[in-house]
Amino acid sequence: MDDEKRPSGCGVLAMYGGIFRRRRSASTSSIPRFEPDVSGSTKSVNAPRFTASDNDGLPPPSPGGGSKSLVPAKAPAVNNQKAITRRPPPNSNALTPAPPSMYNGVAADLDKMIHDHQRVKGSSTLVRASSGNVMVFGNLGNLRGHQNTSNPPNRNVLDYLPKTAKELKMENEATNNHKHSLSNGLMGNIVKNAPPAIKEEEETKPELCRALSRRLNPEELKEMGNEEYKQGRFAEALALYDRAIVMDPEKASYWSNKAAALTGMGRFLEAVGECKEAVRIDPFYYRAHHRLATLYLRLGEPDKAIHHYKQSLKEANALDISRAQSVKSRIAKCNDARKLKDWITVLKESQAAVSDGADSAPLVLALQAEALLKLQRHDEADSVFNNAPKFDLDASKQFFGYTENGYVLMIRAQVDMAAGRFEEAVTVAQMASQLDPGNREINIVIRRTRAVTLARSKGNDLFKASKFAEACIAYGEGLGKESHNAVLLCNRAACHSKLGHYERAIEDCTTALAVRPSYSKARLRRADCNTKLERWEASIRDYQVLIQEMPENEEVSKALSEAEAQLKKQRNEEEKDRPQS
Repeated sequence: MDDEKRPSGCGVLAMYGGIFRRRRSASTSSIPRFEPDVSGSTKSVNAPRFTASDNDGLPPPSPGGGSKSLVPAKAPAVNNQKAITRRPPPNSNALTPAPPSMYNGVAADLDKMIHDHQRVKGSSTLVRASSGNVMVFGNLGNLRGHQNTSNPPNRNVLDYLPKTAKELKMENEATNNHKHSLSNGLMGNIVKNAPPAIKEEEETKPELCRALSRRLNPEELKEMGNEEYKQGRFAEALALYDRAIVMDPEKASYWSNKAAALTGMGRFLEAVGECKEAVRIDPFYYRAHHRLATLYLRLGEPDKAIHHYKQSLKEANALDISRAQSVKSRIAKCNDARKLKDWITVLKESQAAVSDGADSAPLVLALQAEALLKLQRHDEADSVFNNAPKFDLDASKQFFGYTENGYVLMIRAQVDMAAGRFEEAVTVAQMASQLDPGNREINIVIRRTRAVTLARSKGNDLFKASKFAEACIAYGEGLGKESHNAVLLCNRAACHSKLGHYERAIEDCTTALAVRPSYSKARLRRADCNTKLERWEASIRDYQVLIQEMPENEEVSKALSEAEAQLKKQRNEEEKDRPQS
């Protein structure tokens, strides 16, 4: 009997091929069709289009302003014309036409991802997958025409999207942790042993990444950015606004909202640039004019602030313009009082200008710091600059001008010197001289900072060599140039203490604390000198202040206890010696 004839493999393949073709044609029926319009761009037949509103959805920048509701997007009628498919020629470097704002289906999402990548990167290395490719959505970024198909890279669409500050920080920390684990043979423990701060960031990162990876239109991205902004997450809002700008750079509200996020991050000069771009795109965008005016007011440019407040029409009120005019008047009074060396008036008017809105103006803050220096309130002057926004020098020169920057740096150099940052003071004074070389005041400050720095260095060397008398003289030379420098006074007090001149040491420490009440080293030295002179009550007062500033310092606690015990003993002895009536 002949063997049974087995079915051939070709027949089975043919059968499955027919089934697959029928399924494939059915699966692609949901893909939206595109047709070219007269301008050359593509239109989706199935996908609705959304028009973006000019309302930025953020609260106005003025204090007390509330947020406005977002204007919903309107969907126009659907175009039902026959679709025409256009494919780019092979090896073409031309960018593909812009896809519509919203799609349905995986293939349409892929088209938009490729288009966005080409717009940002300026290349066309990504290629369109055929309808026969079956892929998971999270791996749609794995299409590259020149990659080795035998070992495809593990890339994701998130690789081509803007990264937030938290994402960049997480990436750097993960890399550092990975290197550390390799050096200790602990591979695999990077995520498991991540510190709590990193774990918190890992919880917030996926939400933003998922938002950016979804195929949202720019209006939706803007609304999501608005929500992040209202929650105080300015870096996340900035990333979303940036993404919306990439998709539609001619929308003024996106630039204005980006300026608001930058303002929240303290990047005021960048925010001004974004607001100016918004006004350039739409000169009648009143919210952007108002936001720009408020930035100019905060930066101490009242004339520009008044101009843009007037351009903002209904967005501004009479109080806004009045505050800007007040700042202008107060800055003028400060300059007049400074010429007369009326430092009390300079301090009063500069503080009032800050209250009126110029809270980030380098000129106003420098005037305030200078007045505090002249009034021997060095701690407060240092605090003014510590709390002031930090601007890039090149950007600051371009925005404020060389003369104003020279003055600000000159005052900063004097504040650094008063706080004991001598080398920084010399460097900053030299920078001021480069900006305004003909300024006589700046040249005087340079010579004084150099002389004081040299005297302090000489005194330190002599003190280390136990030449306390010579060191005392060297510090005195520096005090001849800067009579109320707390660091030099405290150093000279140390020399007096070593020489047994406790009264002189206490006098120098008291002078230093008068200008810098928070100078704990001078207070500790004065307490020690009073202890050696058995002035227990005076030493206890200083130790009690120190224990509040340094509650965990065991030496201070021990010294306070000993002083209190000695005071109690002294009082008991006085009580015994007192004659009884």
